[in-house]
Formats: sequence, C-alpha cells, structure tokens
Amino acid sequence: MVWLRRTTHYLFIVVVAVNSTLLTINSGDYIFYTDWAWTSFVIFSIAQSTMPAVGAVYYLLFTGVPGTATYYATIMTLYTWVAKGAWFALGYPYDFIAVPVWIPSAMLLDLTYWATRRNKHMLILVGGTLVGLSLPLFNMINLLTIRDPLEVAFKYPRPTLPPYMTPIEPQVGKLYNSPVALGSGAGAVLTVPIAALGAKLNTWTYRWMAA
Repeated sequence: MVWLRRTTHYLFIVVVAVNSTLLTINSGDYIFYTDWAWTSFVIFSIAQSTMPAVGAVYYLLFTGVPGTATYYATIMTLYTWVAKGAWFALGYPYDFIAVPVWIPSAMLLDLTYWATRRNKHMLILVGGTLVGLSLPLFNMINLLTIRDPLEVAFKYPRPTLPPYMTPIEPQVGKLYNSPVALGSGAGAVLTVPIAALGAKLNTWTYRWMAA
C-alpha cells in the first residue's frame, strides 16, 4: 500500500503541474506573450516565478523529498514543449511560443530544502527568494537565444488578432532600463509569500487527510 500511495502522490503532482503550466502561460496567452514579450517581461516574470513556486513548495513539503520541485518543473517544461510542438504542427513558427525556464530555479528550491535539512521556513524565505531572483535571469537568457518576438509577430500576421492587440514597437527603456532587474526584484519579494501559501496548503491537506 505504501508504494501505491507514493505512486498516487507523484501522479497527482503531474496533474497539478500540468494545470499549473496552463495557468502560468495563460497569465498572458501565447499571442500576447509573443508579441509583447519585451514590454511585459516584468509581469510575466512574476507570474512565472509565483505559480511554479506555490506548487513546488506544496509538493516538496508534502513528499519531504528534495528533488520534487525539479520533478514538478520538469513536468511543466515537457508539457509546454508539447504545446509548442502542437502549435508548430498547425503552421505557426517555431519561435511562436517561448518555453519558460523553470528547472534551474526549481533546482535551487530543492537545494535550499536539502541544505537546510528540510527546514520549512528556510525553504519559504531563502528558496522563495532564490526562485524570484533567478527565474527572470534564466528566462531572459532563453529569450535572447530565439528570434525577436516582434519580428515573428510582423512576419506571421494572424488575421484573427483583434485591432487593439496589433503589435507595436515596444517602448523599452522609458519606464525602466532593466526588465531583468525589475522582474527579479519584484519576483523575489512576491514569491516568498506565495511560497508560504504553498506551505499552508500543505498543512490544510494533512488536516483534510486526517479528518
């Protein structure tokens, strides 16, 4: 029964990771993310940091096994690559979807949990901060390796795109000079309370199981 329970736990993680991926991407749909990637980088950095963190912390504390966060992020990554392949098969350009880089930040979360000897509070404070700080950096490096999203947007116009969503030249630099720094700063602050929420959800789950 123990192996069955553990298998059920990990399958449950897969299901939630898939849903977490959908919610993360849908913080701005594919078209919006591609056309406005540079100007909306800070907003998406926060979304990409907080959404995986809440699920990763939840299951990391639920299983108590360092490595669960990386497993969670890997499922999200694989699922997004499947979505990328599906859109590519429909005729959209390869760079139409930029797959976020979740795995390195999740590894930092696992490392924090392991290095602090499974300390929940250090996981929330240090791990949450590391995820918020690192993910925008990894994502910007990822975006720099693909074609300019604006180039893709203009080269492959979508007739179904409403007029108010027509891509325009982004005004990068007028409000801030470093979207990575701003995304990391905001992410580091906001990911900590969201990670705490993941820990609290874990407590509620144990209470529900004991009821």
